[in-house]
Amino acid sequence: MQAEGTLGVVRGAGLYVGALIGPGVLLVPALAVEAAGPASILAWGAVLVLSVPLAITFAELGVRHPVAGGVTAYVRERFGGDGAAVTGGCFICAVLVGGPAIALIVGYYVADLTGSGTAVAAAVGLAIFGTVLVANVFGLRVSSAFQLVLAAVLIGVLAIACAVALPARATDNWQPFAPHGWWAVGTAANILIWLVIGLEAVAQLAGDFRNPAHDLPRAMALAFVLVGAIYLALAVATIGVTAGTTSRVPLADLIAVGFGRAGRDATAVLAVALTMGTMNVYMSGTAKLVAALAQERVLPGWLAGDAQRSVPRRPLLVIACVGVAVLVGLLVGIGSTGGLVRATSACFIAVYVLVFLSAVSILDGRLRLLALVTLALIVVLAAFSSWYLLVPVVAGAVAFAMRRSLRQRSTLTV
Repeated sequence: MQAEGTLGVVRGAGLYVGALIGPGVLLVPALAVEAAGPASILAWGAVLVLSVPLAITFAELGVRHPVAGGVTAYVRERFGGDGAAVTGGCFICAVLVGGPAIALIVGYYVADLTGSGTAVAAAVGLAIFGTVLVANVFGLRVSSAFQLVLAAVLIGVLAIACAVALPARATDNWQPFAPHGWWAVGTAANILIWLVIGLEAVAQLAGDFRNPAHDLPRAMALAFVLVGAIYLALAVATIGVTAGTTSRVPLADLIAVGFGRAGRDATAVLAVALTMGTMNVYMSGTAKLVAALAQERVLPGWLAGDAQRSVPRRPLLVIACVGVAVLVGLLVGIGSTGGLVRATSACFIAVYVLVFLSAVSILDGRLRLLALVTLALIVVLAAFSSWYLLVPVVAGAVAFAMRRSLRQRSTLTV
């Protein structure tokens, strides 16, 4: 974490860019094209527009309420412990299903690079997942500066690849424009929300700007100009290069247009490094959240047995067991990485709905109106989650029921 009052416009913009551009670009853009065809470009525009009020509201919550605990703290302020438990359950579920999926996606990138099959993809996915777990067990951290460097390299590679691919392929594959109908545009937007996940994490650093009122809006504006340009170029290039294909490595296919075989090789290496850095952050944060919820009697108390550690190990054990089970399920044909991406997006959408319900009460004036409008847009987006909404509903219900049961049991034993 930055020292208090050390963030300026450029550094702050870098943090926002690093939070927005990550492993999701490996597969999510191609999934959006698969869902809606060329009309997915409309979904990109909608998600970019939605991300602006999302960022503004999260930043304002961070400045006005600089509390630890992330999104659960905002929900607790308005809806109490039950609301925080439901939010925590949805967030934990998102990491449990999203982590193994992204690890296997990277595994496919490496397998494609080496001309190998599913066995190598599985081994790489398990290795990534296991390495991140071990790093957390021993308290090894990936610095934010290193993560920003990786993100910057990825942005540079994307920019050059798009600049090379667009002149030759920008007009390819645009007909038919909406092969799956207009409803599919909403489905694509629902998938693309994965690419703006991370705004809630940067919000926790809002108080670390030297002059939040002056620097934070400018940092956000600079970041969104950069990210918006890259994302729109990536959207057009993805349509031109990968539409109609069944490739498991769409980003590598795109980069190969500009860089050839060397570009594919570099993409695989960069994908592994960037994914491990991002997973490291989310896994440690989730382990801490699990331990904190266990201390609050939302989850079994055993999980809080080593909560004093920088990264509690008992929650990591549970994350490891669930993650391996999910990976094995994917490899034997139970579900798909695309399906888990949809489920993860649904979980984060549920978290955002709860946070913005709270924001409507916490904020005032024009910011309250902005939060209300954003909440309405998120609810509309949630409708396109289809049956994947059952995932956060079940996760939230389990967390709610477990909290009530554990607290009742505690009361009876007193």
